[in-house]
Amino acid sequence: MPHLDIAFSPCPNDTFIFHAMLNNLVDPGGFQFSPHLEDVETLNGLAFSGTYPITKLSFYAYLLLKDRYDLLDAGAALGHACGPLLVAGKKLPGFADARVVVPGRYTTAHLLLKLWQPEIKQIEIAGFDKILPGLEAGRWDAGVIIHEGRFIYPRYGLRRIIDLGQWWEAETRLPIPLGCIAVRRDPETLKYKKFLEDLIRTSLEHAQKHPRASRAFIKQHAQELEESVIDEHIRLYVNSYTQSLGAAGLAAVNKLEQTAKCRNIL
Repeated sequence: MPHLDIAFSPCPNDTFIFHAMLNNLVDPGGFQFSPHLEDVETLNGLAFSGTYPITKLSFYAYLLLKDRYDLLDAGAALGHACGPLLVAGKKLPGFADARVVVPGRYTTAHLLLKLWQPEIKQIEIAGFDKILPGLEAGRWDAGVIIHEGRFIYPRYGLRRIIDLGQWWEAETRLPIPLGCIAVRRDPETLKYKKFLEDLIRTSLEHAQKHPRASRAFIKQHAQELEESVIDEHIRLYVNSYTQSLGAAGLAAVNKLEQTAKCRNIL
């Protein structure tokens, strides 16, 4: 039986998508998959050495790795009103003096922050799950939050400065491209690209028809276990763009690349 390693994040949208294909609830086409669950920034870093043939990537990382990885037309996280949030507690100093934390050097959240406010120079990196407690403790002046953090930040006494997704949409009239599934550009992996796209779609369709079937798997890996948080997370990040990027999704990815190149970030 052919074997493929597949890497994705422990976030509810990814575990929701991949549950069925990993547990033979849909026909895996004769393949056996070995899942590797890591924070997306960890996966971004591993992709620079081509560790996994199939992997979740932030779109920022993907744009830096286009010569090594090819984009799949299924499994991506794009959407509207779902972007990273810049949050803070006390009054911010000027952006030139603010200490701002982001959830990874190669995350789309970091790229969007640089596009929105290039004068921010004191940028630090921390795991996404460390940002809210660190802000509450006063370690940083502001932070960019992703994943479940956007649903729970008020619990930490924080206020929203800007929704970077809304800013992107106002600027471009396009969905915000956050993360994708990519395959390594080697012949042995690329030949399965169409098969993998179809299988991911089939797995997603099963999850949508049987939404409770994956719940135990999701909770096994999620940071936040509240049912309402999990449901909102999936609702926000799993949508028609997850089935297929389509013209609007591809336009958004191209726009992100062009804008970053114009600002000399790529």
